[in-house]
Amino acid sequence: MDTKPTEISSSKMFGGYNKRYKHFSPTLGCSMTFYIYFPPSPSPSHKFPVLYWLSGLTCTDENFIIKSGAQRVASSDGIALVAPDTSPRGLNVEGEADSWDFGVGAGFYVNAKQEKWKNWRMYDYVVKELPELLSNNFPQLETTKASIFGHSMGGHGALIIYLKNLDIYKSVSAFAPIANPINCPWGQKAFTNYLGGNKSDWEEYDATLLVTKSRNVSTTILIDQGEDDKFLPDQLLPHKFEEACRNANVPLLLRFQPGYDHSYYFIATFIDDHIRHHAQALRLG
Repeated sequence: MDTKPTEISSSKMFGGYNKRYKHFSPTLGCSMTFYIYFPPSPSPSHKFPVLYWLSGLTCTDENFIIKSGAQRVASSDGIALVAPDTSPRGLNVEGEADSWDFGVGAGFYVNAKQEKWKNWRMYDYVVKELPELLSNNFPQLETTKASIFGHSMGGHGALIIYLKNLDIYKSVSAFAPIANPINCPWGQKAFTNYLGGNKSDWEEYDATLLVTKSRNVSTTILIDQGEDDKFLPDQLLPHKFEEACRNANVPLLLRFQPGYDHSYYFIATFIDDHIRHHAQALRLG
């Protein structure tokens, strides 16, 4: 089992390279793929800060790299983009592919507690295994300077990971995040299956509850939400998160964008703002 990453594709873009890698993940017990966008380097010894992107339901590591257009500003601002997959794959757990919003492509960035889903440990994969892998294998990455963002399920992932690890990440942002999963159907389905019936285990992975306990969030959290997003009223619940931030004195910039939906057209429209938001925090950091 080769835990060292092997390059499986490379494409030049805006002077840098989108490179896709494959490796065996001990955390998840299967082979995983991830992308890194390396900006053009000013010198052989230059190190780039890292911005992690977490994708949404049904996505792989490819969606963001192909559709977002994030590389243009990442190239000019000198930030490496890292896009992991959204769940373990190829484990053939019974029922893993029965529905689009649970199982394969739907890891929810939690560490599962239920025995059947014991390999679904995307939280540890993103927070622990992947940064160590990058640090050990890519000297051009300054992994101690990191920020995180994502979309939908990945927006949920970015928010909880940031709020639980303020010492690791300089900033966070999200597009249409599942902001209060314990109160929406997607979250309730995933948490029941992955975590079991103990609601206190659920609360460990809910950004709206985590932010109420957060101290020392000094960098503004940026969230963009399309007003024509069909998932807004029932699944995403950004108003709950906004209210929690206000009560906790956590700085939040929540922007509702008229006419935009839940798609990558929406993400591509506002991605530059997000890259610059993180570039500023990473430079200050």
